[in-house]
Amino acid sequence: MTQITRLQELFYEVKVREVMTREVVHVTPQTPMGEIRKLLRERRISGVPVVEDGNLVGIISIEDLINALAESEMEARVGEKMTPNPLTLRAEEPVVIAINFFATHGYGRFPVVDEKGRMVGIVTREDIIEGLLKKLEVEYHEEEIRRYRVSHIFEDVISDRTSIILRYDVVARDFKRAGEASSNIKLVLTRLGAPLQVVRRAAIAVYEAEMNIILHTTEGGEIRAEVQPGRLIIRAVDHGPGIPDIARAMQPGFSTAAEWIQELGFGAGMGLSNIQRCADEMKLESPEHKWTRLEATFYLDGRDHKSPPAVESESEKTDAF
Repeated sequence: MTQITRLQELFYEVKVREVMTREVVHVTPQTPMGEIRKLLRERRISGVPVVEDGNLVGIISIEDLINALAESEMEARVGEKMTPNPLTLRAEEPVVIAINFFATHGYGRFPVVDEKGRMVGIVTREDIIEGLLKKLEVEYHEEEIRRYRVSHIFEDVISDRTSIILRYDVVARDFKRAGEASSNIKLVLTRLGAPLQVVRRAAIAVYEAEMNIILHTTEGGEIRAEVQPGRLIIRAVDHGPGIPDIARAMQPGFSTAAEWIQELGFGAGMGLSNIQRCADEMKLESPEHKWTRLEATFYLDGRDHKSPPAVESESEKTDAF
């Protein structure tokens, strides 16, 4: 069974705006390259955003400066030497997206923009590390209070079959609300007193399922969490298109995401395999390739119940829920 550390959990929980540097040194397209040389040396940085009328229009890096020096063009303007339309991160995106950006593109920093595309900060690897460590330090000094426990709730209810059901609608391409279902389910499980390791694994699994619906569906879908005595069942159903080859889709790194989605840092092909690693049991089906249903089970007693993952075939068709 995959053990999820608190640090790994924070990758999905903390937003880029919480770790980014807000006061950013920037230049304009009219700035001479000679000033860039002085600025990078004094600030001990390797690049600086280029901003015009509050909007990010490019990045000027130390590589651009070196090329200008080699071509004896230090009198040129930044607008002539900058890299236009740079990759950016959104302030409300989770840190895991930033980490994927650094791993994929290899840059030292990324500008951060708001919903209107205006630059609000910049983030480096060092910013992420420092921000996450501060978050861990704060949590270490706070006393975790749990008002409820799962066993107490179910012991007080007389019923042949008692469960708590949470439902969340997930809208296709709605990146602004990405992660809401995961955060809400995590909060409920924590208040119910579920084992911390189970909460962490479930939160990551729900996040991956949520992102799959946002990225790959045209009609959106629903995530349902059912807390039963002793176990948690997560069901994610979308309304299409389905998965033509489930076995291939389960292979780490396989992705059908469009190029623009991958440029945003999504669609790396690890979502389903991450869910499988986090869950005690997992089932996946896509009847007639028209819709997809994923079910992940987590046992709340903390023991290792993990069995070989089950991938259902089309012949094993069941109702959506």
